Amino acid sequence: MATKAQGKGTVVALAEQLIAGTSKHLANMAQVMLVGGSFTPAQVTERLQALVNLRRDVDAAKALTKAKLAVEKANMPALRIFMGALMTFVKAAFGSEPDVLADFGLHPKARAQPTVEAKTAAAAKRKATRAARHTTGPRKKLSVKGAVTGIVVTPITSGQPVATVPSGPSAPATSAGETVATTPHAT
Repeated sequence: MATKAQGKGTVVALAEQLIAGTSKHLANMAQVMLVGGSFTPAQVTERLQALVNLRRDVDAAKALTKAKLAVEKANMPALRIFMGALMTFVKAAFGSEPDVLADFGLHPKARAQPTVEAKTAAAAKRKATRAARHTTGPRKKLSVKGAVTGIVVTPITSGQPVATVPSGPSAPATSAGETVATTPHAT
C-alpha cells in the first residue's frame, strides 16, 4: 500500500508493478471489490495508468519549465538592455509630447520644485556636513600648502662601469687606496 512516506517516483513505480500484476493474475476475474465499489481488471488498470500518466505529465511540465527558465535567464539581460535603449530613444525623440509618451507606456519626468524650507534645510545640512568632515572648496584647497623640511637629495648617476685589472704578483698593492693600472705582459 502506498503511504505518504513514499516519494512520487516510488508511487509511480509501484503503480506500474500493480498494473503488471493485475494483467497477470487478475485478468480472468470478473470483479474486484475495492474502496466500496466493484471494478473490472480493465478499470483497475485504467485508474493505475491514470496515476502514472499524471506523474509523467507533471515531470514533463517541470522539465519544460526548467528549460524555459534557463532560456529566459540567458536572454533576459540583453533584452532588458535593448528595452532600456528603446525607452531612452523614445524619451529623446518624443520627450516634449506627453501623449506620444503615454502611447509607449512612458511618462514625462515631472520634477517638483523644492520648497523654500526644503532648500534652506538642505543648505544647512550641507554646511554641517562640510564642517563635520573638515572639507573645503576648490579655492580654499589651493591656499593649503604642505611644509616639508630637511630633505636631502642624493643624485644618482649611472655611467659605464669601470673595469679594473687585478694586481698580479709583480705589482705591489698600495695602501692609500689608489688604483694602479697595470698592463698585462705578454709571455
